[in-house]
Amino acid sequence: MAGFMDILGTIVQQGMSRSSGSRISRGLGAGNSGGLNDILGNLSQMMGGGSGSGSGGQAGAGGLGDILGGVMNSLGNNKVALGGLGALAGALLGGGRRSARGAVGGGGLAMLASLAFAALRKAGQAPGQAPRAFLEPQTSQEEQVLENDAEVIVKAMINAAKADGQIDQAEIQKIVGKLEEEGLTQEEKDFFIAEANKPMDIDKIIASAGGETEMAAQIYAASLLAIEVDTAAEQSYMQQLATGLKLDPQVVDYIEETLGVTA
Repeated sequence: MAGFMDILGTIVQQGMSRSSGSRISRGLGAGNSGGLNDILGNLSQMMGGGSGSGSGGQAGAGGLGDILGGVMNSLGNNKVALGGLGALAGALLGGGRRSARGAVGGGGLAMLASLAFAALRKAGQAPGQAPRAFLEPQTSQEEQVLENDAEVIVKAMINAAKADGQIDQAEIQKIVGKLEEEGLTQEEKDFFIAEANKPMDIDKIIASAGGETEMAAQIYAASLLAIEVDTAAEQSYMQQLATGLKLDPQVVDYIEETLGVTA
């Protein structure tokens, strides 16, 4: 079976558009007050943590490294979320890339989940519990749920990259080359190539949210990490995606503003 968390980690590190890295950095809180550092102040209270002293209006004040310090304080002893976010930050800063691909994928999921949580809260649709990406799995079934979430996100990102018609073959080979460098299995490489060469299917991506508003918001955010949204085709795709996922306009606006996506 393909390791979707590993594939997600590789895609996050490699980037599927020229803005992927900067948007992930903004999602982590670098240079904006609505990033992960602020979000975790609220999440830590739900999870029985402290007051979230690492969050607030200081997001971006000391760069990504300082932001992650506040994030770690908010998460307390949740080793899975801590490790994932630390690996994600390390990947963005250029360190620890080879050994951390699965952890980077977990960090990507945590970032997307927290962004979805904050966007829904802004729209008055706050979930009653913390995102599952922030809860340490206790069973193999819970681990599989996270792996399934990673699969949904990977497919959403690949599909979004086809908004202009198809993924450029050079880009496919670039990411496949990275998969090979990082030691992913032949099955995982074959999955990516097969998925990239399928026709675009926005209806299937919408259905993959399973009616979960949180997952719908994560799919939307992940799709913004895969494309520039600087062509009419990409703009139309994102509009159709938001409509199909039944996302409140406030949710869409919050996600786009936090990731630094301009119309």
